[in-house]
Amino acid sequence: MSETEPIMFSPHKAGGFRGARVPGSPGAEAQRLITFNRHELSAILAVYGRKVAAGEWRDYAIDLSRDKAVFSVFRRASECPLFRIEKTPKLARRQGVYAVVAPAGLILKRGHDLLRVLGVLEDRVRLVSL
Repeated sequence: MSETEPIMFSPHKAGGFRGARVPGSPGAEAQRLITFNRHELSAILAVYGRKVAAGEWRDYAIDLSRDKAVFSVFRRASECPLFRIEKTPKLARRQGVYAVVAPAGLILKRGHDLLRVLGVLEDRVRLVSL
């Protein structure tokens, strides 16, 4: 590899949150990754921050692929995720782009509005009578 030769990155390792493309490769448009935008990520991290402050969650992971973007939430880093928040644009005209999935694969909530879908993760206040 010479100093003038460009560095080529793998589409899974290159990128960030805007969508990654390998420059100069054939079919670069087909290699575009699905990502969370700034507003989606801030809404997800707001819920995540409240749960971390409550001591329920401790770690997260973000997976980006050509089909969907997944934000996984963990109690401990060595365990399987407690919840997965998925963005699948292919389902935009059907059930909705966003979904919250339990560890067993059960879809807890799906819809077009991220804030409404994230509402399933919020604790509800219950009245306790003495």
